[in-house]
Amino acid sequence: MSLVAKIHRQFAHLVRELAKFGSVGAIAFVITFGIGNGLHTGLGMGPLTSNGIATVVATTFAYLANRYWTFRHRDRTGLGREYVLFFALNGVGLVITELFIGFSHYVLGLSGAVYYNAALVIGTGFATLFRFWSYKKWVFLPSSAPQVDPASGLPEAPAAPGAHRAQPNGQPHGQQGPAPRLGHPLDARHAEDYAQFTRR
Repeated sequence: MSLVAKIHRQFAHLVRELAKFGSVGAIAFVITFGIGNGLHTGLGMGPLTSNGIATVVATTFAYLANRYWTFRHRDRTGLGREYVLFFALNGVGLVITELFIGFSHYVLGLSGAVYYNAALVIGTGFATLFRFWSYKKWVFLPSSAPQVDPASGLPEAPAAPGAHRAQPNGQPHGQQGPAPRLGHPLDARHAEDYAQFTRR
């Protein structure tokens, strides 16, 4: 496969993943937007509480859609592990969005639906970039990824680049043992005798 074809194939796959991920994210954003505005402007809840509740609901939808559609071709390393990591990373994404909302509302003093939604859109954009990167790295692992450590639930560290797997005979994999001796080499004493013999 040529380099150009390889690069095209890799980026085409990435574009498809981004398109699916973006579609799921758009629906999740509508869920967050609808519930958040309903709780904040309709029921009078605080902006952070409203966005937090809305995010939990949207995250549940996003996990199911990404697991069974966007990243369905990737390894499945356990529903419990993926679910916990997914929510933990979404928690980081939520913090990113909350920072934008909190900064707009409490630091800049910009209250009202317009400023709330502006901060929500900007914060969600930054959080989405983090989520896409972190999901691919820690949650939905590629088929070539190392095995998951059952104790920590995280991928095991790959072997060092210079490490060799031992063979049954104790030699590193791919490395031959010492060559068999075809005969006894001349030691120093025999070499001197041979030199004297040739001078005669």
